[in-house]
Amino acid sequence: MFGIIGIVLTMAMVFGGYLLAGGKMGVIMHALPFELMMIMGAAVGSYLLSNDSHTLKATIGGIMRAFKGPKWTAADHQDVLCLMFQLLKIARENPVELEQHIEQPQDSAIFGAYPRLLADHEVVSLIADTMRSASLNYDDPYQVEEILAHRLAAMREEEMHVPHALQSMADALPALGIVAAVLGVIKTMSAIDQPPEVLGKMIGGALVGTFLGVFLAYGFVAPLAQRLGNVVKQDLMFFDVIKSVLVAGLHQHATNLCVEVGRQAVPDHVRPSFDGLETALRDLKKAA
Repeated sequence: MFGIIGIVLTMAMVFGGYLLAGGKMGVIMHALPFELMMIMGAAVGSYLLSNDSHTLKATIGGIMRAFKGPKWTAADHQDVLCLMFQLLKIARENPVELEQHIEQPQDSAIFGAYPRLLADHEVVSLIADTMRSASLNYDDPYQVEEILAHRLAAMREEEMHVPHALQSMADALPALGIVAAVLGVIKTMSAIDQPPEVLGKMIGGALVGTFLGVFLAYGFVAPLAQRLGNVVKQDLMFFDVIKSVLVAGLHQHATNLCVEVGRQAVPDHVRPSFDGLETALRDLKKAA
């Protein structure tokens, strides 16, 4: 919602201010299709040249993701803490029963109670792989923490490919605008024998290239890259919460304390309240 408002506000303020200052849209509209073709065509071409197929496929989804905002809500954070509580409790009381939950999470009643979590392969995989390692007596908490840190770092690097690629495009757009402007100047110089009013329109059209390059870079693409980067970082913090609970569990802390460690790792604006989480955990104990 705020993304759409930002685009409308940017367009209205830039072109509204230009019109109120006495500017005429005729020159811009005449040159716009050709300048846009040169600048955006070159930008898309260089984007294809500089990125692999995985990044290219993820770009459209990444742009949509920037407008949708972070995936994980406060309710999701409470759900994952409840899920971790149940799994840790089973791991300590009945390790044999835990195996069926982590080996076949799709058939697990515990995972099935949280469909949004179950639908995310990375969430299920991170939990199942780590708890499987612990069940194989691979229980050095510091070593497991290091493994989790490497796994999350690799995930973070992969998830940030699209934001970095969009930022590279934003950095290139002003230079591509200059390229289009230079071509416009070349065209103008070839018609130097024309009257001043004709030359003026041609020079104005050439300058549209410089304007478009800078405007697209700093008005749209760079903010989009930054927004997507922020969304990615917020979503990845969800996995840091899972890591915190898992590591606390490997240190053999009380199950409630492990969950509280995870709750404290949740960003403030989506952190479940202590009382709300305690009530949810109490309900799980009663149901069990």
